[in-house]
Amino acid sequence: MDNKTIYALSTVYGKSGVAVIRISGTDALQTILKMTNLNTLYLKPRYAYFTKIFDSVSHQPIDNSLLLYFKAPHSFTGEDTVEIQCHGSKAVLSAILNSLSRLPDYRLAEPGEFSRRAFYNQKMDLTQAEGLADLIDAETSAQQKYALRQMEGGLKNLYDGWRDELLNVYAYLEAYIDFPEEDIPDSIKESNLNTVFKLIKAIDEHLNTANYGERLREGFRIVIAGPANAGKSSLLNAIVKRNAVIVSDVAGTTRDAIDVNLDIKGYPVIFTDTAGIRSSDNPIEQQGIEIAFEKIRQADMVLAMFDASTDTPEIFTEIEKESKNKMLYIANKSDKLTFEQCSNLEKQGCFLISAKFNHGLPELMDKIAEHIGNNFTSDSNLLITRKRYREALQECLENLRRFNFDKEIELSAEDIRLAARALGKITGRIEVEEILDKIFGTFCIGK
Repeated sequence: MDNKTIYALSTVYGKSGVAVIRISGTDALQTILKMTNLNTLYLKPRYAYFTKIFDSVSHQPIDNSLLLYFKAPHSFTGEDTVEIQCHGSKAVLSAILNSLSRLPDYRLAEPGEFSRRAFYNQKMDLTQAEGLADLIDAETSAQQKYALRQMEGGLKNLYDGWRDELLNVYAYLEAYIDFPEEDIPDSIKESNLNTVFKLIKAIDEHLNTANYGERLREGFRIVIAGPANAGKSSLLNAIVKRNAVIVSDVAGTTRDAIDVNLDIKGYPVIFTDTAGIRSSDNPIEQQGIEIAFEKIRQADMVLAMFDASTDTPEIFTEIEKESKNKMLYIANKSDKLTFEQCSNLEKQGCFLISAKFNHGLPELMDKIAEHIGNNFTSDSNLLITRKRYREALQECLENLRRFNFDKEIELSAEDIRLAARALGKITGRIEVEEILDKIFGTFCIGK
C-alpha cells in the first residue's frame, strides 16, 4: 500500500439525486484548496458545507455540492477524509473524478482500499471488515442483522478474548523457559491446564454450529425430492409465484437440479427442484437422479414430497439414508383425500398441501422458517460466517489438544503459540498479507 491520496465514487455510478465521492489520505485537504472557495483554516471537522465545486485545472464550476471533512484519526479510514455529496449525473461525476485525477499524488482507489486502510490504521479488524462487506451484500433481514453484529465487533471480541487467554498462558511458559532452574508450581500447571481445557470446550462448541453462519451468507439449501409426478415442480412454482420450472404430466420432465433463490421471513433460502426418483433406462434421466441424491446429501432440509392419492411416506426409505434427520414429509394433492386419510397422514408426521390449489403453502413456509430459526441460539451473533474462520479455529483446536506438561516445556509453549497464531489469522493480529488481497479484493471500488 502506497501513501498516495485515494479517491473513488462510493455510490452506484449512474443517474441519481445525490452521489458521494470519497477522498482519503494525507493530501485530502488539497481537494478543498484546489476545487472549492472554502478556507481550510476555518474548516470544522464533521460539519457539512454547501459549496461550489470547481475544476482543479480550469477552475470552471462543475456543481453545487455538500462537502464534509473528517480529520484523522476520526474518520472511517483513520486518515484525513473528504466527502463530496454532489448531484448524481454522469456528467458531474465524470468531471469531478477527472479533476481529482489531475491533482498531484492522487489516484483512483483499488477495490476495498478504503476498508483496507481502515484495517491498517486499526479502525477495524478483519472480522469487522468482512462483516461490513456482508452488510453491503445483505439481501435479507437476517443477513443484515448478523452482518451488523459482526461489523460491530461480536466475533472480534470473542476471538481476541480467547487469544488473550492463550497469550497469558504463553507468558507463564516463557518465564519458566527463561529460568529453567525453577520448577513450575503445581498450582500454575493446574491453572494453565484448566484454561486450555475451557478454551478447547468453548472452541469446540463454537465449531459445532453446523455451518449455519456460512449458510446465512450463502443461503439455506432446501431440496424438493420425491418420485416423478409428485408435484415437485408445481410446488416450486407456487412458492416463488412464477413459472420457474417446466410442469408436465410426462414423467421425467425435470432431468436436472434447478435452483431458485427466495427470502423466507428474512432468511435466504435456495430451493432446489430435482429429477423424479425412479427406475429409468434413460442415461440422461439416470444422471439427473444421481444429481438429485447428491443435492439431498448437501441439503439443510429435504422436502420429501409424494402424491398422497397414490403413495405413502414409506417410499422414502432410500432417501432417509442420505438425509438423516433433515426430512419433512410433504403429502401433495391432499384435495383428493378424504378427511380420514388426511388425519392418518398427519398422525404419521406428514405435512398436507395441494400445490395445484395453493393449499397449505403459507403454513409450509412458516414450518421452513421455524426449522431454520431453531438452528440459531441466543448467541447467534457469534456464528462462524466464513470457511477461513472455521479452518483457523480447527487449527487452533488441534494445537491446544496437543498441549500438556509431559513433554519439554519449549514444545508445550510452541503448542500455545501456534494456537494463538491461528486465532490471530482470523482477526489480523499477525502478519496476514497473503490473505488481505483475497479479502479486500471482493469489495466494491468506493468502499
